[in-house]
Amino acid sequence: MVSVSCSCAVISFRSIEFGGPSFCAGSHVRLTTRALQIGQGYFLNLKSKRPHRFAVSAVVDDKSVVTPKEKTDESVVDEQKMVKVCDKLIEVFMVDKPSPSDWRRLLAFSREWDSIRPHFYKRCRDRADSEDDNPEMKHKVLRLARKLKEVDEDIQRHNELLNVIKTTSPADIGQLVARRRKDFTNEFFDHLHTVAESYYDNPDDQTALASLGKLCIAAVQAYDTSTESIDALNAAEMKLQDIINSPSLDAACRKIDSLAEKNQLDSALVLMITKAWSAAKESNMMKDEVKDILYHLYVTARGNLQRLMPKEVRILKYLLSIEDPEEQMSALQDAFTPGDELEGTDVDYLYTTPEHLQSLIKTVLEAYHFSREGSLVKEAKDLMHPELIAKMEQLKQVVEKKYM
Repeated sequence: MVSVSCSCAVISFRSIEFGGPSFCAGSHVRLTTRALQIGQGYFLNLKSKRPHRFAVSAVVDDKSVVTPKEKTDESVVDEQKMVKVCDKLIEVFMVDKPSPSDWRRLLAFSREWDSIRPHFYKRCRDRADSEDDNPEMKHKVLRLARKLKEVDEDIQRHNELLNVIKTTSPADIGQLVARRRKDFTNEFFDHLHTVAESYYDNPDDQTALASLGKLCIAAVQAYDTSTESIDALNAAEMKLQDIINSPSLDAACRKIDSLAEKNQLDSALVLMITKAWSAAKESNMMKDEVKDILYHLYVTARGNLQRLMPKEVRILKYLLSIEDPEEQMSALQDAFTPGDELEGTDVDYLYTTPEHLQSLIKTVLEAYHFSREGSLVKEAKDLMHPELIAKMEQLKQVVEKKYM
């Protein structure tokens, strides 16, 4: 058994890296696969490799469909040939690239779609009207037009936001995010990624878009962190007020215990109680009785918060807090010695197995080295610091060599 203090804590560190022409995500903006996830360290690399020929461009450039003139100028595009272009695109969207995710990518890559758009939807209506003898085909064409229009409108909204970002000073990106946070969605960052990819033949523009993406991600992370902190503090203040208004000290402690049982005792509330106790003990204007009450509340809250952690996390944090190697090895041996697990006032007696502790250390190390922080329980995320990682690597070797 190892005795683990109910107030043992490990300092929390977090760093965010940005590299190359890529986007990086940190801890709050959850952005998907190709773009980013605000929390799991995903990186997006924009490769200079030329992508496959985009379908809309290919159709417009098809010599059998359109003559080699100024193809984006509607005044010189022959209506009959535009009909052929739209018919070919209908085939592309229905047969070659039938999924909405394909459509998003195709439209984002296209430089001609803005000119084609009104002709395309008109052609879909005309095609549907001409299919009275084929109800199934009529339904397919109408469905294509409806679904594609939804995707198209999404892309237009993303492009509008992207244009606003381009004309916004980097110093004002944070204000833009604060005004339009709901528009900075996973889908927007996916779109930004795709648009950046479309500039495969213009590295400077691609790099500029990637830089904008990084600025936006950092601003979204900062905004979300700030908002969550404010919400957490407001909620913690209400809980603390309720605790203080209790008729007795025992009733106040029972409220803290109840919050812990409901998993509603968070670090913000404990921090608020800690600050109240810290301010009280340094004050000469507060009665000793009040100081004793606040200290008792602090100890109760701190102990309950620690007990919400998985016991392996508590044991690991305790072992990492020990500087003396011999003392750490003795504590490690105690941690692997079975016995009755007891909860004390200031100290709990816990034990685990070498396999469980090694598994936790391995998970933390893999999360650190392979940017998979999302795989950790939240109580272990403050272990992601280079100095602690180095200690864990040594501890892992000892556990594997001596106990497994």
